[in-house]
Amino acid sequence: MKEIRILVTGVGRRVELIQAFRQAALRLNIQLKLYGADMAGTAPALTYCDFTRKVCGMKEPQYIQQLVDICMKDRIDLVMPTIDTDLLVLSHSIEAFEKIGTKVLISKPDRIAICRDKNNTGKFFESCGLKAPGSYNDYKKYKGPYPCFIKPKDGSSSINAFKAEDEIELAVYAQQIEDYIIQPFIDGKEFTVDIFCDFDGNPVYITPRERVQVRAGEVLKTKIHMNETMIEESKKLIEGFKPCGPMTVQLIQDKNTGDNYYIEINPRYGGGAPLSMKSGARSAEAVLRLLCGERIEYQENCSCNGAVYSRYDQSVCISEGDDTQPVKGVIFDLDDTLYSEKQYIKSGYKKIADYFGDKKAEEKLWNYFLEGKPAIDAYLAEIGAEDRKNQCLDIYRKQVPDITLYGGIKEFIDGLRLKGVKVGIITDGRVEGQKNKIKALGLEDAVDDIIITDELGGMQFRKPNDISFRIMQNRWRLPFEQILYIGDNPNKDFQAPRQLGMRSLYFKNEDGLYSYENVQNVITVDSIEQMTTMGV
Repeated sequence: MKEIRILVTGVGRRVELIQAFRQAALRLNIQLKLYGADMAGTAPALTYCDFTRKVCGMKEPQYIQQLVDICMKDRIDLVMPTIDTDLLVLSHSIEAFEKIGTKVLISKPDRIAICRDKNNTGKFFESCGLKAPGSYNDYKKYKGPYPCFIKPKDGSSSINAFKAEDEIELAVYAQQIEDYIIQPFIDGKEFTVDIFCDFDGNPVYITPRERVQVRAGEVLKTKIHMNETMIEESKKLIEGFKPCGPMTVQLIQDKNTGDNYYIEINPRYGGGAPLSMKSGARSAEAVLRLLCGERIEYQENCSCNGAVYSRYDQSVCISEGDDTQPVKGVIFDLDDTLYSEKQYIKSGYKKIADYFGDKKAEEKLWNYFLEGKPAIDAYLAEIGAEDRKNQCLDIYRKQVPDITLYGGIKEFIDGLRLKGVKVGIITDGRVEGQKNKIKALGLEDAVDDIIITDELGGMQFRKPNDISFRIMQNRWRLPFEQILYIGDNPNKDFQAPRQLGMRSLYFKNEDGLYSYENVQNVITVDSIEQMTTMGV
């Protein structure tokens, strides 16, 4: 399975976008690691990322170097900006990222400059043979018509954008905006065109949609409108702009003449871009395919013409705080949380050694493992028995392992159940192998429920997918807020519980395969008794 790592800057509230990339990776069978960059570390979308990376403000001189350092350390494949203030500084720094092998999903600096000054944007539209409202920069020289619109030349999200009904209102608004542009008001329907191009600026998806309902500049309800004129006009824009990746274009269709007046370009994913993805314009999937070296031709997206999509807000828990709700259900991870996974690995190596009748094989396999090598491959190469790899894998995967629970775990689970607390296990992995572990540990009757995620339908149900947690909660009929999850791998274990509003404990296993610093709510092998402080 190929692994791709993406760093999303200005991640903010882009939960839908993160989810779209997650779903795209599942469809393509790609191992995707999403890193979210944020100043405070409290952005909602970080809950849906695999990793959080704190950075300074985008206007700070050390900002780019911080991103480059992150990309080097985390081996980032792609940097993906999501807000306007990030675009220009990143576009001027592409070479710094390319030197370390990181791609930046951004257009060229001169193209970004067109979008940051709405005077230039209007001229660019006209150079492509499209209509745009006239632009004025001095309210004293604007002679009408009214109403008109006044807004910042480099603004976004409809911040400080005002409709002025007459000269008096225009003068008042002009005093509130430092550097503005004035345009005649076009009365008609507003549209956004979500455009996605390959890395060379060739169109892949063009999806016009009507902005049916808008709040603070961001669409709440939209209708897919595969208008041929808008699509052909968008192709003219693409030819002139050559965007790298996503671009959103806004226009107004004059209700009297039917003409399209183009008003804005954002060379990034717009807030409503996931709506186009839901309609079939799978641009997140296209990004991953392009990173895998595929060539993608232009895709007609007309199957969902007329479809209406609506959006809503959802809360997530960023920090659990001092929760006093009683815990009425506890879900454990299995591997390296209830027992040592290294013990399982050693057990498998012993059984392979028995198969070969080689007393030293177990030690050799273990040493290869400690060196970070594929142990079975290395051992078979050493003895010239590569043709027996399938037999070895079969022995390893189907073993009934010699493993034991960590000290105190059995007593703790028994104590929970005596107090009426539900106890469950959610574990990833091959079904037969996980069942053998559970049997060897005597857990079949020791807990109330066990879910092996692969048994739900395959690897796509593994954590951080939340389906297994929802199933467990539905069986128990408990509020998520009264369920505690305990696991050892912050990369994947805690995303779903946090998104669902559950409480969580990081089991910091110093001898485990995963051990991380700077994680809140930590317990260790030697402090199992601390779990009783959670209100049980």
